[in-house]
Amino acid sequence: MNDALHARARSSSAAADPAIELRQVRKVFGESVALDEISLDIERGEFFSLLGPSGCGKSTTLNLIGGFEAPSSGDVRIEGRSVAETPPYERPVNTVFQSYALFPHMTVAENVEFGLRMKGIARAERQAAASEMLRMVSLEGYETRRPAQLSGGQRQRVALARALVNHPSVLLLDEPLGALDLKLRKQMQIELTRLQRQVGITFVYVTHDQEEAMAMSDRIGVMNRGRLLQVGTPSEIYDRPTHRFVMEFIGAANSFEGRLERQADGIGAIDVDGVGRLRGLISGNIGERARAALLVRPEKVRLKFDGRPAGNGEIEGAISHVSRLGFITHYTVRLDGGQDVLSYRLADSTEGDAGALDEGRRVVLSWKEEDARIFRSDEES
Repeated sequence: MNDALHARARSSSAAADPAIELRQVRKVFGESVALDEISLDIERGEFFSLLGPSGCGKSTTLNLIGGFEAPSSGDVRIEGRSVAETPPYERPVNTVFQSYALFPHMTVAENVEFGLRMKGIARAERQAAASEMLRMVSLEGYETRRPAQLSGGQRQRVALARALVNHPSVLLLDEPLGALDLKLRKQMQIELTRLQRQVGITFVYVTHDQEEAMAMSDRIGVMNRGRLLQVGTPSEIYDRPTHRFVMEFIGAANSFEGRLERQADGIGAIDVDGVGRLRGLISGNIGERARAALLVRPEKVRLKFDGRPAGNGEIEGAISHVSRLGFITHYTVRLDGGQDVLSYRLADSTEGDAGALDEGRRVVLSWKEEDARIFRSDEES
C-alpha cells in the first residue's frame, strides 16, 4: 500500500471503532503498580509506538493487548469488542518478539506456514501464502533454509512474515530490533515502515530507542512509571512536550533552575542565579514565584561571538569544547556562573565567522522565547 492509499485507508476507517482502546487500565503485580489507569486509542492502520525507559510499563501494555496479561481493572477493546476476558489465541493479534521465537528444526517456509497449518489451511494454499509473504519481506529463495543459516536481520524478517501471513488486525512488536547492530537496525526500520504501509495493518511497536520511535511512527505514546504522559506525532512530542520528562527523554535539552515570574500570553521568566532572567512558554500549572525549570533544546540555542549580551534573555560564556561531526557542530559553552550549555549548529548557520568559534572564544547565547519550555522543578514525570 503506498502512502496515499495508506492515508486513505486510515481516513476511511476514522468513523469506525479504533483498532485498540484502553479504558482506565490498571495493572498491579503484588504491591507494584505497573500501569496506573492508562487510557489510549490507537487508530486502524496506524504505526503507533510506545516509548519509554525500561520498567515504565510499555511491555506490560503490549501484553495486555495481546492477552498475555489480564488487567487488574479497566477494559481492553480491539475493533470495538472487549477482549479483557478473551485468551490470546482468540484475539485478532499476532506478536513479534526480540528473540524471534522461530522453530529451529523447521525450514523458513515451514516457520511461516505454521500458523496457517494450525488453522487447518490446505497445504497448497498455505504454501502460496507463505511464498507471497516471503517475497514481501525480500526472502525469496530462502524457503528451504533453517533459522541457524540466517543472519539476525533475516531471522527477524521470517518472524515478521510468520506473524503477517495470518492477516491479523493488529501486529504487536516488542523491541523487535533490539538484538541487531546499529546499521542493520536502521535498515530494518526502513523495511518495517515500508512493510506496514504496504499491508495496512495496525502496528503497535514497543521501544526505548527515541530515534527509532521518531523515525518510524505515525504517533508516539511516551510512558514513565506506569503512566502515559503524552500522545502525539513525532513533531508534537519533540517540539511541544507537555511534561519535563518527555522533553528530557526525547533528544537533548539544556536546563536552568529558578523562580517563575508570569508574563503575558503564556510566557514566563525565571531568575537563574549567576545567569540572569530567562524566558519561555509556561507548561502546566505553576504558581507565581514557585521553583521552575526552563528547558531549551541545543539546536534552538543561537551563538554569536561579536558584542555583549543585550538583555532580553541573552547570556554570555566561553566555548569549552567543540565537536565537529560533518555537517553539524556541537558546542559546549561554559557560562560565567559555571553551568555548561550545549548548542548544535549546522556548519554554515552560526552567526558570524563559524571558523572563529573555537575553544576559549567568548560568545553570546540566545533563543526565541517560544522555543523554550518552563516546567515545575518538582515534576517527577
